[in-house]
Amino acid sequence: MYFRRLSLALLTLLFAVSPLFAQAVAKNAGAWTEWETITPEGEEFTITMPKNPTTETTKFPYHKMELNTRLYLARSAAGPVLAVASFSGIKSSPMYTEFARFNSYIDAFKDFFPPKVRSKDTVIAKLTLLSSKPFNGHTGRAYKITIGELSGVVQAYVTRRRFYAIVSLNTKKDEALEEKFLSSFVLPERQPDTPNTAAANHGDQQQQQQPEQVLDPEGEQKPGQTAQGATGSTEQTPNTDPNATNVATPAQTPDPNANQTQGAKNANAKRGPISGGVLNGKAIYLPQPEVPAGEANGVVSVQVLIDEQGSVVEARAVSGPQHLHQAAVNAARLARFTPTLLMGEPVKVTGILAYNFVRSN
Repeated sequence: MYFRRLSLALLTLLFAVSPLFAQAVAKNAGAWTEWETITPEGEEFTITMPKNPTTETTKFPYHKMELNTRLYLARSAAGPVLAVASFSGIKSSPMYTEFARFNSYIDAFKDFFPPKVRSKDTVIAKLTLLSSKPFNGHTGRAYKITIGELSGVVQAYVTRRRFYAIVSLNTKKDEALEEKFLSSFVLPERQPDTPNTAAANHGDQQQQQQPEQVLDPEGEQKPGQTAQGATGSTEQTPNTDPNATNVATPAQTPDPNANQTQGAKNANAKRGPISGGVLNGKAIYLPQPEVPAGEANGVVSVQVLIDEQGSVVEARAVSGPQHLHQAAVNAARLARFTPTLLMGEPVKVTGILAYNFVRSN
């Protein structure tokens, strides 16, 4: 009889505390019970987030530019932070490639985002590149991110119109929550670039178009250059029909310098990168590497390949302490340079960036 009463008392107590226990578990896990799929007006993405995220639209100064920013943020008192940061304001151009745009946007994101989740002025975001992550034809990368006691993953993408950083942060690892949020992000398939049409067919339209404002690597706005620089004169358009008979007319008389000019262009197209030696003093933007935990003392040399637009397209550590290689390579990939010209044509450059790590006392 005693044991029956004891068992009944234990069952009653268990049923009483079960709802409280479930609430405590949910709170500690930072779980959201209600989610919704959002496609904000003016954006290109769709994502599933905890219901009623906060939304903020601001202007953000970045170097000599002013970026348009939007932030969609959900945070829990228990720790998890889920966010989508949307940036615009940097347009591509022949001298400012999509790769360079991406690097500028991710650099701006590092300054913009930390104060949104931690109010301290001194808090910074530490980003470590994990992998390239293209999505539906859009350039993308995945990073590990740490802000104070929060850590997690950032997936970043750049489209023709905007830059998106999808962030999952937590005080402890929650793979299910991270996967649920990050995997729900959707962008439409990137459409192929529209090919340039003949000037003779669209001469009137080209005369009416206004030059687009683009941003150079230093952030200054300037008029974009027109493609090919066509004159619109049909008399000067060479006959490229393989079935047509070439008839020499005054308007079709070949330029005696054409072969020489074309030969120079072909030579430049086939020319390999030129050696630039040590490039630290030639960079227009050279971010410092993030010092890893523990001992950080020594010089790391990173060999880089710079494309015709001044962006680093390849980077690998060639000397220095092994545990400092990745930090130096990550910093080198974000460096930017003024395009190098050889005989008036932009060329690739290879050289060394040296990073001196000094242990702080």
